[in-house]
Amino acid sequence: MNNAIPYKIYLTEEQMPKAWYNLRADMKNKPAPLINPGTGQPVTFEDLKPVFCDELIKQELDETTPFIPIPDDIRSFYKMYRPSPLVRAYCLEEKLKTPAKIYYKFEGNNTSGSHKLNSAIAQAFYAKHQGLKGVTTETGAGQWGTALSMACGYLGLDCQVYMVKVSYEQKPFRREVMRTYGAKVTPSPSDTTDVGRKILAEFPGTTGSLGCAISEAVEAAVTQEGYRYVLGSVLNQVLLHQSVIGLETKAAMDLYGIKPDVIIGCAGGGSNLGGLIAPFMGEKLRGEADYQIIAVEPAACPSLTRGVYAYDFCDTGHVCPMAKMYTLGSGFIPAPNHAGGLRYHGMSTTLSQLYHDGLMEARAVDQISVFEAAEEFARVEGILPAPESSHAIRVALDEAIRCRETGEEKTILFGLTGTGYFDLVAYEKFHNGEMSDYIPTDEELQASFATLPKIG
Repeated sequence: MNNAIPYKIYLTEEQMPKAWYNLRADMKNKPAPLINPGTGQPVTFEDLKPVFCDELIKQELDETTPFIPIPDDIRSFYKMYRPSPLVRAYCLEEKLKTPAKIYYKFEGNNTSGSHKLNSAIAQAFYAKHQGLKGVTTETGAGQWGTALSMACGYLGLDCQVYMVKVSYEQKPFRREVMRTYGAKVTPSPSDTTDVGRKILAEFPGTTGSLGCAISEAVEAAVTQEGYRYVLGSVLNQVLLHQSVIGLETKAAMDLYGIKPDVIIGCAGGGSNLGGLIAPFMGEKLRGEADYQIIAVEPAACPSLTRGVYAYDFCDTGHVCPMAKMYTLGSGFIPAPNHAGGLRYHGMSTTLSQLYHDGLMEARAVDQISVFEAAEEFARVEGILPAPESSHAIRVALDEAIRCRETGEEKTILFGLTGTGYFDLVAYEKFHNGEMSDYIPTDEELQASFATLPKIG
């Protein structure tokens, strides 16, 4: 082994980012604006004020300020688990017998078990600073709900989580962590909201979707005084907060003169991928460097690879603004046998624009091959990865094997978004041979596309 570069590269606390990077400031083609479904016009600060915290609305709508300072209180909280390590996967390289150099940014070294805490503490901080009583949210696999409940518990805010019903049932331990931190967790769709009751009436026995849970969480926020809604992915503000991942990664690589050729991230709504690639994509947009950037999504919910680029509702109940994004349709519900997160029907407007402009590519992978990659990684690198992260691992392994076959000495970077210790039911199904792959048919997707709003 060549040990010139450490197994783990850590920045010091002083080297941690002092500002988030707003990738949109460097985009020539800006993401299309959110649309108010009532007026048909781009949303304004006043439109969003009943739903989001004031400071977060400013961040959501700001597409010109390149760097936004991280408040000292948030930065102090980050120091509990950041900087996170950039790991050189020497053991994996040796196992694969590849000339490729493999690095991964590990975001699972906190109690919530994932990168989601980077935005959760920021959003909870702004809610607390505004004097609110609490926040509402949705969660799919449970990582975001866990992170937000942790942040709210720390700051003394009430936290109400609507958890996609199939995940609520499959992941009881994730649910109990949320409750440990004081959150109220409700399986979605539920009979506690008007929109939940409507969805249950239209789709009896449904296993739910993120779109359903978002609708319920938004309704809960706007019908309770002193509450606002917060979201764990998709929105520009979330990608902004998650840029701390990419900023740390690039700073660590720069210390040793490392330049990645390929950057890989799992993609559901876009928070992890957008955060990881932010400073690298900024260089690409400014013409300072070039990178191959790959978004990896589940074949069960393939918004980038099989979706359409159009305006769509952000939620199933149509209570949220419309966004121009790669979408499968707001009514799309992934098959219940899909064991990971990455269940959202659309993709971040920022990432959708970058993908549409040909600045990144996308691949869809089936979940059995994803868990095969997860198991191989766990046996070699000693970390049990989250199913979401394992989508990126799958393609990283594929790229490293390709290098072995071609002799190319590429440098591969991927995001290890979190750990899979609360996902053992899925691992059990995989090991018992009970896991299956369901890929939506063209006919199913066309039926969903037919429900898209007629706009733009």
